[in-house]
Amino acid sequence: MNTALQPLDLTAIRKDFALLSRVFHGKPVVYLDSAVSGQMPRPVIERMARYEREEHTNVHRGVSTLSQEATDFYEAAREKVRKFIGAGSIKEIVWTRGTTEAINLVAQTYGRVHVKVGDEILLSAMEHHANIVPWQMLAQEKGATIRVIPMTDDGELILESLDELITERTKIVGVVHVSNVLGTVNPVKAIIAKAHAKGVPVLVDGAQAVPHLKVDVVDLDADFYAFSGHKLSGPTGIGVLYGKLAHLEAMPPWHGGGNMIRSVSWEKTTYMAAPGKFEAGTPPIAAAIGLGAAIDYLSGLGLERIATYEHELLQYATERLAGIPGLRILGTARDKASVISFVVEGIHPHDLGSLLDGEGVVVRAGHHCAQPVMTRFHVPATTRASFAYFNTRDEVDVLISAVIKAIELFK
Repeated sequence: MNTALQPLDLTAIRKDFALLSRVFHGKPVVYLDSAVSGQMPRPVIERMARYEREEHTNVHRGVSTLSQEATDFYEAAREKVRKFIGAGSIKEIVWTRGTTEAINLVAQTYGRVHVKVGDEILLSAMEHHANIVPWQMLAQEKGATIRVIPMTDDGELILESLDELITERTKIVGVVHVSNVLGTVNPVKAIIAKAHAKGVPVLVDGAQAVPHLKVDVVDLDADFYAFSGHKLSGPTGIGVLYGKLAHLEAMPPWHGGGNMIRSVSWEKTTYMAAPGKFEAGTPPIAAAIGLGAAIDYLSGLGLERIATYEHELLQYATERLAGIPGLRILGTARDKASVISFVVEGIHPHDLGSLLDGEGVVVRAGHHCAQPVMTRFHVPATTRASFAYFNTRDEVDVLISAVIKAIELFK
């Protein structure tokens, strides 16, 4: 039987997450906040602990067996990332502290070189602050302008606008693959093709995509692709920037220090080739190894199976929530990942989030670092439930009951 068609063994999977056996306020924990941070399964935690307990040292510069061993584990994690996203070479995989740092790296290297006075940077209307603020800082420094790809009331980008928005002044396009608020899966391959037809490179924020979709950066033809380990059932403090090798080779370093140099004298410093020249200082070794273990774990479950199951869970949760009077879901795109943001008439999202917490349900309430999205939909904030491969329909039912209970309290 094709394993991709076999359902996930939720009983076995849930045993790998100790949090799911905890009790909050006398209620079993229902963790519906994976869009902010995915839970780390036991094998990931154990692999990181083994490194810290038995293998801990620095990498690259040591001649000892221990250092060489740690270097092998660390670089093996880079190869796992390369394979996971379909990159052509490990030279195209740069370790960062997360998606935010990866985007800042591009803005402060590629952006500083290519963006001049009067140029334009094109972003989508549903970007996370991490893919807005670095470009605003660069635009202010260079005298450039930010332009925005609009979206519909359903939360879908208006692709027809690209023909007008991408001009000879456009130096880079930044677009989120999956919206952290709306769950929209953007057609980034089509967006990249339109941009490339006019000679414009594209950076994709993939933080919310890699946990839910099979990503192939070569097939997408992305110039840059960024994501974080903690969204991917891995640890915090580790992220990835994929960049086409030709771009990375032409980009200057952005941090200086040890580990990224070939030679240093008082007169001159020469730098390593990519990706080394972007990785100054002691790297997050344990976190990189942990991310590699998370990729192993998810690959073992099968991303196709994960995507299929999460889509079914999303449909069920959407139908149940949509049936609650006074509740409005933001983002009803045809192609969505397992994220639902909603507002309830008469209840502030923060109050609703607190009431749900009292029922053991962990959700996120706020603007989700996407204030322009809130402005677009005329709300100050939303309550967001995000689902992962370890969640169940029973947990969705707990969410629904908790929302209805909260509404009754406010009547």
